[in-house]
Amino acid sequence: MRNKLVFTVLAITLLVFTNCQKPKSESISETSKSNYLDYSDKEDQFTGGIKMVPITTAKGTFNVWTKRVGNNPKMKVLLLHGGPGGTHEFFECFDGYLPNEEIEYVFYDQLESHFSDKPNDSTLWTTEHFVEEVEQVRKALDMDKDNFYLYGQSWGGILAMEYALKYQDNLKGLIISNMMASIPKYEAYASEVLGPQLPPEVYKEIKTMEANEDFSNPKYEELVTQHYYTEHVLRMPLNEWPESVTRAFGHLNPNIYIYMQGFSEFGVTGGASLKGWDVSDRLKTLEVPTLMIGATYDTMDPKYMEWMSTEVKNGRFLLCPNGSHLSQYDDQKTYMNGLIKFIKDVDKKTL
Repeated sequence: MRNKLVFTVLAITLLVFTNCQKPKSESISETSKSNYLDYSDKEDQFTGGIKMVPITTAKGTFNVWTKRVGNNPKMKVLLLHGGPGGTHEFFECFDGYLPNEEIEYVFYDQLESHFSDKPNDSTLWTTEHFVEEVEQVRKALDMDKDNFYLYGQSWGGILAMEYALKYQDNLKGLIISNMMASIPKYEAYASEVLGPQLPPEVYKEIKTMEANEDFSNPKYEELVTQHYYTEHVLRMPLNEWPESVTRAFGHLNPNIYIYMQGFSEFGVTGGASLKGWDVSDRLKTLEVPTLMIGATYDTMDPKYMEWMSTEVKNGRFLLCPNGSHLSQYDDQKTYMNGLIKFIKDVDKKTL
């Protein structure tokens, strides 16, 4: 009897132990591992996603820096930074959002920017050159109409619009962030709306120095930085700006910036090459799904940005109510949620 009881207890214990282990075994076998961060058998695995892309120009071949994050054959976003002469560092906060959504994205420094070659040849500082540069980058990264989203912010928005106007058949989606389709309209908004919002004595001093072309005066930079940047570029005290942003500004190439944009933050000055740029009457030719991102306190008129979304054939507008020019930082949740939703809606064909 005792032996029978011991046997029974052992049998029950074994049964319970076996049953407890079974779900764990099934869980392991049923869990499918995402390949989003799988760089196996990719040529950029050795460099952690970095690829120097050779760009052929009339002045020779130069290399531009790119870095891929993630792996998604249906959603690939190429990020075009501002400036001209800025860097991808303005977008480092994307690392906090896009990987969790398994959206592949590519950081990219344009020619003359910090991590890329700098031939310092002004004959290459044209929208035409940069459009063809983006096209060469697209081909090198194997992006096409089934997966290629082009994102551009500020000057990058100009470049993205110009690219789409020539090559929209290559695009799956287009994102224009914080950039109007008309430099004259931008200048009017800055001088007629934003400038007068500054303290009168500050605005008067800034305009006096601009009229005298006294842009190298340390006082000019001080006034613009403390009174304009903290209201309309990034709405935070300067000592609270993210390190990535201050680093990006430190890496800005002033040569190409001044050549194409000029010295002033209230418009394109002197003979800068972007003076008079305007594609507003051509937006209606864009059929690719397009997101326009504006912000209440931006240097760009948010109402104009909303109008742009109605001009394209398949547009959507995202307003960041607490944001400024770098609204990916000062209205981050609104910005990222809207950006991610657009990318996924286009992929699901629900836009």
